[in-house]
Amino acid sequence: MQRKLLFIPLLFILLSAFANTETATDSTEEVTIQSLRYDTTGTITIGNNLATFKIPAGFKFLNPEQSKYVMSELWGNPPSETLGMIFPSEANEYIPTTWAIEISYEEDGHVKDDDAKDINYDDLLKQIQEETEKINPERKKLGYATYEMLGWASDPYYDEESKKLHWAKRLLFEGDSSETLNYNIRILGRKGVLVLNAIGGMDQLPEIKSNINNLLAAVNYTEGNRYQDFDESVDKVAAYGIGGLIAGGILAKTGLLAKIGLIFAKFAKVIIAGAAVAIGGLVKFFTGKKDDSAQS
Repeated sequence: MQRKLLFIPLLFILLSAFANTETATDSTEEVTIQSLRYDTTGTITIGNNLATFKIPAGFKFLNPEQSKYVMSELWGNPPSETLGMIFPSEANEYIPTTWAIEISYEEDGHVKDDDAKDINYDDLLKQIQEETEKINPERKKLGYATYEMLGWASDPYYDEESKKLHWAKRLLFEGDSSETLNYNIRILGRKGVLVLNAIGGMDQLPEIKSNINNLLAAVNYTEGNRYQDFDESVDKVAAYGIGGLIAGGILAKTGLLAKIGLIFAKFAKVIIAGAAVAIGGLVKFFTGKKDDSAQS
């Protein structure tokens, strides 16, 4: 751990030097550290006209292609179909000193919220902890760090009127001495749920909580995709309710775990968990070649 931390000053200097490089980003070009560009104002369309995000003051948006690069290549997470990322304006995506939100979508059907008032969150927590233990061998087999679900960082809360659900988990990843925060937001829609996963450290919880309402108000489904647009004659109903969303959406028929978020618990560890990737990117930038030693 200490040896890896020695990379921080060198990487910080090198990455900072190129953070403001004015290189045009083309969708056909390879995404690199120095090519990342953000939208800082206006309204962003999420997915195929699925929803909109009106960028609030103090935040910026990273498009899907660049977000996949940050989540997988820089931060070392399993690949996923992200629809974009939201960063606080002051965020440094290279060596994260703050938090970020990844956006994705799960089209598993219309989620009924009848169970919302009857959930025992203590029992649900125990269930999630048991499922995490069961799924860790699969994460390890896939080459990703295992983790422990320590408890709630913020108790689950469901707003029945807006159909927006949020809760926070305290996670401890294998080989890491500090806890990771996953602040989960689910926005229920006609055919599925928008997934907003705020990733950071436990010390960022107060800041995230203070911005949640502002961010929730900025994300909304387009007409035809809203919760109230559900048509029971043609639309599929999800196999789980609010409790299932929080627990991870267990598939009843197959017994598979972690359909939503257990295998793919996210972390933002450029130096500690993704140092080899970051260093390899720098070597490639300077030399045009891959660094074989950094990938071993």
